[in-house]
Amino acid sequence: MLPYGWNDRWAALAEQAGGVGAVVGRVVRHDSSALMLAQPDGIAQVSLRPGTEAVAVGDWVIVASALAGPALAGPVLTRTSLLRRAHPDGGEQLLAANVDLVVIVAGLDRPVKTNRIQRTVTLAADAGATPLVVLSKSDLADDVEKAVESVKVANPDVDVIAISSTDGCGLDELRSRIKQRTIVLMGESGAGKSTLTNALVGSPVAATGAVRAGDAKGRHTTTSRELHLGEDASVIIDTPGLRAVGVWTDPATVAASFSDVAELAECCRFRDCHHDGEPGCSVLAAAASGAVAKARVEAFRALAQEALAIEVRAQADARRRPEARGPRRSHQAQRHKGKR
Repeated sequence: MLPYGWNDRWAALAEQAGGVGAVVGRVVRHDSSALMLAQPDGIAQVSLRPGTEAVAVGDWVIVASALAGPALAGPVLTRTSLLRRAHPDGGEQLLAANVDLVVIVAGLDRPVKTNRIQRTVTLAADAGATPLVVLSKSDLADDVEKAVESVKVANPDVDVIAISSTDGCGLDELRSRIKQRTIVLMGESGAGKSTLTNALVGSPVAATGAVRAGDAKGRHTTTSRELHLGEDASVIIDTPGLRAVGVWTDPATVAASFSDVAELAECCRFRDCHHDGEPGCSVLAAAASGAVAKARVEAFRALAQEALAIEVRAQADARRRPEARGPRRSHQAQRHKGKR
């Protein structure tokens, strides 16, 4: 049995897709058309079969031996979740598949960007995974409790843990959260993702580097997404730092990740209220009274508009290219299936 999160669900899907005795591997690393796959007999490089759908680290794929030449990987087994973002150059970028927990890492050696955390929480909601904020480098913070509280105010429905990979503070709690689960570490460069990966794996599997003293920014020591085996049957996907966290989702998913604001919006006078100065806006009234943070309302409004623009573009593309409608519906079905 594979130790990389293999279970009866994947076994049933593998038999359905490839027949009894089908060879299956989990994507450990993805470099262009080459995949590093964890298989029953070890990790090996396999080429991606032409025509196979886009693959992400964490995917499970069927491995078939070619009549002549090396083995080929594909098809991809139906995912439980898919983490993605809007690529800076346009379109969507797959980040990780079949993750249970999106661990949002922010270093306390610099100002915590709550807006960035909110965006990543929305990515987790779109994926069908659970977000968890980890404030790293707690040994360098002047007031850890204040930092934790500020993140909780900005993200009231998300758990927050302060940890230090240096002195081990908070690591036991984090280990208990990720036991027998697949997690992906997200955060900007220098936040401590690779150092945390090494702590959770128990060996130096990920390269680490120092941050600049002036602004605590780090260099990209992690250059690609890679999957590692952690302790207690956990699976850890380390990722490079993202300069931008662009959402690639729909307004309904944004509302789900801002459920408190969305519930207030139900009481607005106008059904199409944009919460931007309209009379009878329950959201703005709550922000004025302090019932909800103004910054959270602003973040909700910005992300909702961003998601609406993506939806409008997708609808326009679907009208121009009818064949594009199928994959969009397929992804929506996968995402909601993963939430059950």
